[in-house]
Amino acid sequence: MIELVYPVGAPAPVLQPRSTLADVAASEMVPIVDPTGAVIGQASRAWCHGGDKPLHPVVHLHILNRDCELYIQKRSMKKDLLPGYWDTAVGGHVGYGESIMEALFREAGEELGFYEFNPVHLTSYVFESEVERELVNVFAAVGSFELHPDRDEVEEGRFWPFPDIEAHIGHHVFTPNFELEFGKVRHILESLL
Repeated sequence: MIELVYPVGAPAPVLQPRSTLADVAASEMVPIVDPTGAVIGQASRAWCHGGDKPLHPVVHLHILNRDCELYIQKRSMKKDLLPGYWDTAVGGHVGYGESIMEALFREAGEELGFYEFNPVHLTSYVFESEVERELVNVFAAVGSFELHPDRDEVEEGRFWPFPDIEAHIGHHVFTPNFELEFGKVRHILESLL
C-alpha cells in the first residue's frame, strides 16, 4: 500500500492556476502526489478532473462474498464522471490531510454504510483517463456483509458472479477503470476465498 507522506509544518502549496482558484473555496481539496505517495501540493477536486491531470490518490474497495460474487455499485446519475455505469463497490478521493485508510473507511461509510470490515491491500497503480490521473489504492473485504447504499452516491448495488462480469466487459456497462482493475485483481480476489 502506498502511504501518503505529507509535508511537515505548513500545508502543501495549492498547485493550480490562479484563474481556477475561485473553485478552491467551494471544493473539496485533495493531495497532489508523486508516484511514491509523497504529497507535493494540493488542489481542488474539480481542477483535478478538469483535464490538467495532476496525480491524486483514490481508494477502491472490492467486496467479495463466499460464493465468489463481487458487489458492484451502479453510479448515481448525479455523479460528474460516468453516471449510470457500474463500478467498484466503493471508490473515492483521499481528502487533503487524510491517510489512505481513513479515506477507505470514510468512503465505505458514506457510500454503503459499511464500517465493520478488515481490508486487505491488493495493489496500487496509476490510472489515466481523458480528464484525470489517479494513484489508485485497491483493497478487498471478504465475508457476508449487510450493505446499505446511500442513494445520493449509489443508484443501486448487487453481487455479480465473475462469469457475468466477464460477459459484460467491453459493452459500456462498467466504467473503464473497473474493467482495467478487474483484470488486474481477479486472480487475487479468487485467491482470498
